This record gives sequence, structure tokens and C-alpha cells, in this order.
Amino acid sequence: MITRSDRHLPTPLGMIGAGNIGSTVARLARGTGVEVVLSNSRGPGSLVDLAASIGLHVSAGTTAQAAASDIVVLTVPLHALPSFDPHLLAGRIVVDTMNFYPERDGAIPALDAGATTSELTAAHFPDARVVKGLNNIVHTHLLDLARPSGAPDRSTLPLAGDDAEAKAAVIRLFDALGFDALDAGPLREGWRFERGRPAYTLPYAADPEALLASRPGERPEGTRPVGAETLQRALESA
Repeated sequence: MITRSDRHLPTPLGMIGAGNIGSTVARLARGTGVEVVLSNSRGPGSLVDLAASIGLHVSAGTTAQAAASDIVVLTVPLHALPSFDPHLLAGRIVVDTMNFYPERDGAIPALDAGATTSELTAAHFPDARVVKGLNNIVHTHLLDLARPSGAPDRSTLPLAGDDAEAKAAVIRLFDALGFDALDAGPLREGWRFERGRPAYTLPYAADPEALLASRPGERPEGTRPVGAETLQRALESA
């Protein structure tokens, strides 16, 4: 559990998608003073038990309720993006965790033309303040590597975005969840830690080769801390 007393943390924190990353972020928020609203496409009734199992700081809500939060973590399959109302997240800071998996998401012409996944998200939600983040780490590694601020073995997560104020808010969120942050630049630079790049999942794995050979749901759990310099080298080598 990561404990923070920062009065400037967002509350509530909305989760659109309550799968591996969404539920893990909710667990890491325990003790931070941040209330979390979990939502998914099946409705609040499907999330009551999950919310109760995570802690009293978590509640089950509708997508609209989660979208009304100060910061919204958008963590759904990329192919689901067109199903959302483009006005849903107007004015909100959105942490886009989505990655492109062609076997799951199918062909997306905008990506073939060179857009990044978060540019796709920003185009769909033109009035949202999109920050790419929480997409380059396995959820079990995210849970395992969280450390209090100042810990010598604290790990670093990258983020990218065009809105400096939104990025600052997400950096504070990462800090509360147990991680330092490395600003990778504007949203366009989010490609540097998308799927298949050197900064994607492998730096945090104790055995990167075993991670590469594994399948979703069978990821090896061994981790290693990743400092800012190591992460910067991985971003630059993309």
C-alpha cells in the first residue's frame, strides 16, 4: 500500500474499464485519499463485488459517473473507442492506457497512416486533455513495483501529452500510486512506449525473454526496478 498526504490529488478518479489495469490502479489508490469510481460496459451491478474486494475507497458506477471525475483512466480495448460519445470526456484529463493488438482490434487505417494510439484517442475525444500513460507495464508488475516516494528502488513510468497542466496532474497521480514519471514529450512521442518498442513492458521484467515468450494471462511475475535513466535509454532506442 502506498500512502500519500498530497492534498492536490484528484478525487474521485474515474476508471472506464475495470480489467487488469483499471482494477490494479484502484488497488494502488488505497491509502492515498483518492476515491475511485469503477465502470465498464456491463453496468455497475457487474462491479459491486470487485469494488468491495478492493476497498472502501472504490465504488461501482456508470460510465458517465466515472467520466465526471477529475482524472479518467481510459482502459478498454482500442477497438471499442468508436463506441463512446465524443463529448463524454470533454474537459477531462484522460490517461489513455490503450494499446493496439491487431489480432484483437483488427485493421485501423489511421494507425496504418502513422497516427499513434493516443492521437487516435485525442481525435475521437477532441475536447479531452489526453495523456498517454500506464500502457507500457504488465498489471502484475505495476502492482509489484509500487514504492513510496523517495524509495531507492522506485520505478519510473513514461507519459506523453500536449497539455502541460494535464501532464503535471498525471505525474502527481503516478507519484501517489508509487511511481516516478518521465515526460517523453508531446502526445506524438507516445509511440516510443507503445507495444513492441523497447520501453514496452520489457524493462520491468526480471526475465525479458520469458516475458516475450509468454502469452496474455500467463505473464511471468518477476520484476526489476526501472530508474529514469534506464527508461530514457529505452525510449531513445525506439
